[in-house]
Amino acid sequence: MGPTINSILVYVGLDRVGDGVMKLPFLRALRGAYPQARITWLAGQGKSEFAGSLRPLTAGLIDEVIDQAGIGGNWRGLFGRPLAGRRFDLVLDTQRRLLTTLIVKRIRHGCFVSGAADGLFSDRKPPRGWKKPKAMVRQMLELVELASGEPARLLPDITLPPDLRAAAEQALPAGPLYVGLAPGAGGKHKCWPLDRFIALGRRQQQAGRVAVVFLGPEEMQWEEGLRAGLPAARFPLRGDAPPPLTIALAGRLAAAVANDSGTGHMLAAGGAPMVSLFGPTPPEKFAPTAARLRIVRAQAFGGDTMAAIPLDAVSEALEDLLSGS
Repeated sequence: MGPTINSILVYVGLDRVGDGVMKLPFLRALRGAYPQARITWLAGQGKSEFAGSLRPLTAGLIDEVIDQAGIGGNWRGLFGRPLAGRRFDLVLDTQRRLLTTLIVKRIRHGCFVSGAADGLFSDRKPPRGWKKPKAMVRQMLELVELASGEPARLLPDITLPPDLRAAAEQALPAGPLYVGLAPGAGGKHKCWPLDRFIALGRRQQQAGRVAVVFLGPEEMQWEEGLRAGLPAARFPLRGDAPPPLTIALAGRLAAAVANDSGTGHMLAAGGAPMVSLFGPTPPEKFAPTAARLRIVRAQAFGGDTMAAIPLDAVSEALEDLLSGS
């Protein structure tokens, strides 16, 4: 049995909304492994949404967030003690840039765990013959396993404030079968054509289900056309809606379809069975952590762009989820 871990520092570069949601399984596993430890989240080179819009999701998981710390990007950090000499029983370095790893290791610690350079600078080494997982979430979970010596065990559920759950229930009351559609993404090259999302929504309406459209702040200009194409659909989000509301709404869905996007990760985090659409980005690395997941890739239909994905393939994957198979 190793030394008691009372304080933990997790180093990341930064956390945008989608990044933060992807890291929630890691946070839940870390808290599961160390239920009594004080956990500090350090975003060394940018802003962390765990200090902002995603803060409601970190209750009981993170005790302190330090962002925009200016740690890890400048070689001068090799000659000092970052964080004014604070000490942690365990430091987890979640990134893989060598210079940053060497700087983060200068933070006073009892144990340092990092996957950079295949664990060369880590106090806990992966086993012989180890190969780095492709999935980013799996890479982070392995840090918890290396540190604790135990398989990662996620806490069962994301804790959402009661007001968010009430807002989700009011927006999507019990009764209809709701199917989520998230047509946006961080780049247009990752978006399945909008007219196919509309056609898919019409099929849901014809089957007696209610389409629920999720639009982010950058996609609100699509709302008029989507409302015209799907007059019976629900649009539960406004442009200033907090990201955790999307996660709360996901719990009201029978299934959802999304591109490789932050919204897709939020819907998965909320428990919605997911159809995830991929073209130019690899699902092996970026697939959402959904309890039930179907991936539809453009490459399966002879292309690399999202336009190669046919409507029938997505519709079939969605029906597969809805049937419970």
